[in-house]
Amino acid sequence: MVWIEGGSFLMGSDDAYPEEAPSHRVDVDGFWIDRYPVTNARFAEFVEAAHYVTFAEVTSIAIDSPWGGPRKGSGGSLVFVTPTMRGTRHHAAWWRHVIGANWRHPRGPASSIADLDAHPVVHVTYGDALAFAEWEGLQLPTEAEWEFAARGGLEGTTYAWGDQIMPDGRPMANYWQGPFPYENAMLDGWEYTSPVGFFPANGYGVYDMIGNVWEWTADWFRASRLPESTEAAPHATRRERRLARLLGAGASPTSLSSKVLKGGSHLCDVNHCHRYRPSARWSAGIRTSTSDIGFRCILRP
Repeated sequence: MVWIEGGSFLMGSDDAYPEEAPSHRVDVDGFWIDRYPVTNARFAEFVEAAHYVTFAEVTSIAIDSPWGGPRKGSGGSLVFVTPTMRGTRHHAAWWRHVIGANWRHPRGPASSIADLDAHPVVHVTYGDALAFAEWEGLQLPTEAEWEFAARGGLEGTTYAWGDQIMPDGRPMANYWQGPFPYENAMLDGWEYTSPVGFFPANGYGVYDMIGNVWEWTADWFRASRLPESTEAAPHATRRERRLARLLGAGASPTSLSSKVLKGGSHLCDVNHCHRYRPSARWSAGIRTSTSDIGFRCILRP
């Protein structure tokens, strides 16, 4: 792990997606953070020792699948599939709920992680990530802790490495290059996930916080960074509120059962999802499991 000295920083952005605003000053205490996202090899040790079964492997439950597909007691997970027909911009065109897809079989039941020990684990829900962290005696980062570490000591820059997306023509992270979702030029050398540490570390010596896989944080998602008392309460069903209560403190009556994701992934591009930036954020239901969501842990003194 890497020690991140606490400090004050400008969190968020007023010049990007609406959910990143308003930017505001935040103080963060010091903490240790994983140098890399949790890998398949590291997750496998946890699974074997704890006899753990991920959500995607349990056929009696259903993951959150906002783009349709099998829901009721089906198991499986969401896998990115390149569309065969051009023109559509709906998520359902490139996401497939694949029965048998899970962390052991990232592309579907016929795939494996035999050569992917150093790649970040995927197809993990928030609950899976939380179980791993607790087993190791660690925690999941808050959104502020994650963003502070991702900036690497830089403030006000677009990317974790500066303002140029490819300084000297060199990709600095694993993200999509080309017209998403039909053609990936793979200028970064990778079609899907890449081994952790393949791209340069940021100013704090932390790797892969940008691109590769989205990362879970501990914070419940709200569409605005404004104080909750000043924003319209988002619609939440009784079931979603109950799930939020069951999963721990911090879920207010107006919170949906979704957590903040940070960092973007190998499926983000400048036109479709320009979210491989420290200030960018997205949300996912607590039982969401996809081929581009992973996590890393922290340790607070």
